Amino acid sequence: MTNPRIINVISNKNLESKRTSKELAEKLTAKGFTVKYQYDVNAELNICVGGDGSFLRAIHRNKFPTIPFVGINTGHLGFFQEILPENIDDFIHKYMNKQYITEEISLVDAEVCTKEKCYYLSGLNEIVVKGARSKVIHMDVYIDGNHLENFCGDGMIISTPSGSTAYNFSVGGSIIYPTLNTMQVTPLAPISSAAYRSLLNSVVVPGESTVALKLRHRHTNSTLIVRDGVEFKYNNLDRINFTISDKKIYKLIFDKNMYWSNLKSKFL
Repeated sequence: MTNPRIINVISNKNLESKRTSKELAEKLTAKGFTVKYQYDVNAELNICVGGDGSFLRAIHRNKFPTIPFVGINTGHLGFFQEILPENIDDFIHKYMNKQYITEEISLVDAEVCTKEKCYYLSGLNEIVVKGARSKVIHMDVYIDGNHLENFCGDGMIISTPSGSTAYNFSVGGSIIYPTLNTMQVTPLAPISSAAYRSLLNSVVVPGESTVALKLRHRHTNSTLIVRDGVEFKYNNLDRINFTISDKKIYKLIFDKNMYWSNLKSKFL
């Protein structure tokens, strides 16, 4: 008796997503797959139905699994979601015939250190350090131990290549191809004046580098850290060290030109 070929279908609660998930499950079952709506660690594929927010929540909720993902877009932007609902049959055909490539996606890790202890966060798109209640924040920025600037402004985004088209792009950061091994440091509303000299543009650093943000004393209890849209607050915050994570996630790509098509259709 052969082992069942299990596929996890992860959907948001949107009516269109539920309808698409039901249709998808019926077609996969007809092809001999076993569909699970509760996450199964023995699955061979995760199919996320929804928008980019649903994709991010699925990644975090299931702790960055090594089972590859593919997305069916029933949301708005859908940059992570490659498949349209009307193309489900074509997707299943290509998947069964292995007409895809598996893309490795890097995460960013943050070591968040207070005066007492350190905490650890991982992000798929970005980790943001900003002033609470929209206050201006002052930080010293270091790259591989080298002091780069005394930053003053709304905050700083540390993004992955896959996250470069998200928050980073909306504030003027550069677009980085997802498979490149880099981090991007992008300022939020930097102040550059006679008193403060903050960089006005993003900096792209090698993936082997460490980016460190050292909080000025008066900001240790008035700083927010936002990981992929979720806020975290720490008391007596001292510094945050950022590195490219050892963890990866994996995404199936069915059209090698989809990234460029997405850029054009979503942003131009």
